[in-house]
Amino acid sequence: MKELIPRAQLQLVARRFQLLSEPVRLEILNLLHVRGEMTVQELVEATGQSQANLSKHLKVLREGGLVARRQEGVFAYYRINDPMLAALCVLVCSQVSDAAVTLQDATGLS
Repeated sequence: MKELIPRAQLQLVARRFQLLSEPVRLEILNLLHVRGEMTVQELVEATGQSQANLSKHLKVLREGGLVARRQEGVFAYYRINDPMLAALCVLVCSQVSDAAVTLQDATGLS
């Protein structure tokens, strides 16, 4: 049987999942997916996070290649830079939803 993750890529794949393991980063990515390119200030207003906290997460996402940054005057605009990100999130969300429904059915909880 073929490996799920080639041994030579284990560290890179683990890093990608690590980037997606923080709820604030997922919120940022969700906003960028829905609204498109946004400034740091727009993201601060949309998330309620501090500018310092948001900037820290944006730096991590940018260094990881998930978002790109464009400077225009004094404003920095961020956008999603990974075309596979939406498909990955849809896949994981679908599985999480299916698991929650299965759990509700099994426990009789609604």
